[in-house]
Amino acid sequence: MTSLTFLHRIQIEPEENVGDLHDGNGLSDATKPNGEITNPIFENIDYDLLTPGNHELIAYDVAYEAFSSFTKVYGEKYLASNLDICKNCQDNEPTEKEWVAMGSRYRHFTTKHGIRIMAFGVILDGTNNNKSMTRIQPAAEMIEEDWFKKAVNTSDIDIFVLIGHNPVKPGIPKAESSFPLLMETLRKARPEIPVQGFGGHTHRRDFHVYDEKSSAIESGKYCDTVGWISLDGITSKSISSRETKPELQSTSDNDADLVNVDDTTCPKNKTFKMDLTRRYLDWNRLTFSYHASGSQDQFNTASGLDVSQQIDDARNSHNLTHVYGCAPRTYCISCKPSGDEGNVYTLVKDAAAATVVDPNRANKSRMIIVNQGAIRYDLVKGPFTVDDSYIVCPYTNTFKYIPDVPYSLASNVLDYMIEQKTKRKRSMTVDTISSQLLGYDECDNPSSHNATSLLKPKSLFGRVLETDTATPGYTTCDDLGNDGDDTPHSTIPDYPQQPYVQATAQFPSDGEPDKTDIIFSDFLAGNVVSALNSFKPETEYSTSDVTLYLPANFTTNSFIPRYATMAWQDNIDNCKIEE
Repeated sequence: MTSLTFLHRIQIEPEENVGDLHDGNGLSDATKPNGEITNPIFENIDYDLLTPGNHELIAYDVAYEAFSSFTKVYGEKYLASNLDICKNCQDNEPTEKEWVAMGSRYRHFTTKHGIRIMAFGVILDGTNNNKSMTRIQPAAEMIEEDWFKKAVNTSDIDIFVLIGHNPVKPGIPKAESSFPLLMETLRKARPEIPVQGFGGHTHRRDFHVYDEKSSAIESGKYCDTVGWISLDGITSKSISSRETKPELQSTSDNDADLVNVDDTTCPKNKTFKMDLTRRYLDWNRLTFSYHASGSQDQFNTASGLDVSQQIDDARNSHNLTHVYGCAPRTYCISCKPSGDEGNVYTLVKDAAAATVVDPNRANKSRMIIVNQGAIRYDLVKGPFTVDDSYIVCPYTNTFKYIPDVPYSLASNVLDYMIEQKTKRKRSMTVDTISSQLLGYDECDNPSSHNATSLLKPKSLFGRVLETDTATPGYTTCDDLGNDGDDTPHSTIPDYPQQPYVQATAQFPSDGEPDKTDIIFSDFLAGNVVSALNSFKPETEYSTSDVTLYLPANFTTNSFIPRYATMAWQDNIDNCKIEE
C-alpha cells in the first residue's frame, strides 16, 4: 500500500495540464500564430500528462502549431485519445485529407515510486473546434475502439488517470461532460482499479465523486488555481516486495469514508472508499513560497529567473506594457448588478457607443449589440495596458451591420435574443454548484461557488493564518465539503447578467428614430437575422443583408482600448495600480 500525489497544472507526481493555453493574455495573443511566445515558455514545465483544450483547436494555425511543434516536445505525454488533426490542411484545402492523431491515444507508465498508471486524455464532445482542421470522436464511439479496450485490459495497472478539457460535474448545461460515461466504462471493465480524473472547461473549482473508487477535480480558471490531490492506500504489485515512501506525506482531512455527514451549508453525502486529500491552492507566489520545501530564501531558481526574464523581454518587445489610459475605477463582470457604474457591461455600452462608429454613417442612429462572452475578465482600476486589453477582451471578431432597419423592428431585437438564450438555458439541467451557465462559444467569469461562511484557517501542512480577515475569492463547496480552499476567502457577490448588452448612439433627443443601423460582432449575424424575421417584416432579412461595418482590423478587442485613449487620459502619467 502506498500513496500517490497529483498536482493539477504544476509539478509533484504526476503533473497534469488539461489545455486552454491560448486566448486571454497579451503574451499569448499578440503574436501570429497565437502562442508563438508562450508555447516555448510552457515547454520549460516537465509535465507528466497534457491534453488540449478547445482554445488550441479554434484557429487552424494555432492547432497546427500545437500539433507540429508543441506536442513533439512532450511526445507520448501529450494525450489526444479522441482527437485527430488534418496533417495536410495547413496551407489549403486538400483533395483528400490525411487525418492523424493529434497526440498519443493513451500513456502507460510507472512513477518513480512504482505506481503503474494508465492514462487517457479525452476532450469534451462537440466543443467549438475548427472542424476543417480537427475532428473530435464522441466518447461513446471511442470506448468501442479496439485500442481503447486493449489499453483498459492491460494487466499491470494500479490506477487509471483520466484527463481532459471536460467538466467533472455531470449535467453541466450546454457542456455535457463525457467523464461520467468514461468513469462508468473503466469501473465496469476493471472494478478493482480506482480512477482519478482531472477536468476543465467550465472555469470552476470542483471535486466530484462518481462512486466509491472514482473521482475527479477541476481547478479553477485562467491559472488562478493549482489543484492538489493525494491518494493513499493504492495497492501495487510492482512495489509489494519493497518498502517505498513518497516524498510528500499528507493526512486525510476529509475523514476517508464520508457517508451522509450532515452539513446544511455544504453537505458531505458521498460514499468514497479512497483515502484522499484535495486542495485548491491560490495561484500566487505567496502560496508557492509557503508550500515549497527547503529554504524560502532560495525560492528563486536560476531556471525560474531565466523564464521570468524571457517573459519581461517578450512583454517589452511586443509593447504589452503600453498604457492606453488610466481606468478611474474597477469594472467587474458579476460582482456588481447590471447597470451599476462598476459593472463592466455598463462600461461596454459607453465604450461601444463612443467608438463603434463608421465616419461615413456617423449621423445615422445606431444600436450596437455585444454578447456577454466577449468580455472575459474584470477590468481593474489603474493603468489599462495592451496586455490588459487582451485579458479583458481577447477575441477579435469584426463588427458587421444591417443598415437602415425600421426602428419598430430593431427595438425588439435585443429582447428577442435574450429571450431565446434564456429559453435554451431553461431547457438544460441546472447544476447547483455554479450560477453561471457556460456555452461552447462563451467564456464567462464564474460565480464563487455557493457562498459559504468564512472558514477557519486550515491547510495541508498545518498552515495557520495570522488573521481571520480574509480576502475576496473562491468559497468552494464540492462533493467533499467546504474545506478544499487552501486559503480561506470572503465571498464575492455574484449578480446575474444578461447574455447580451446594447448600446445606442445618435438617437434623436426628443424621441425615437424612424430607422437605425444594427451593429454586432460577426458571429451574431444569424441571431440578429432570426430576431428580425421573427417579427414578420414585409421583406425577410438574410445573411446577405449583413455587411462589414468597420475595417476588419477594428475588432471586439479594439473598442475598449480606443475608448481608453479618448476618456481615460486624466492622471495618465501618474496612474497607480489598484492595491
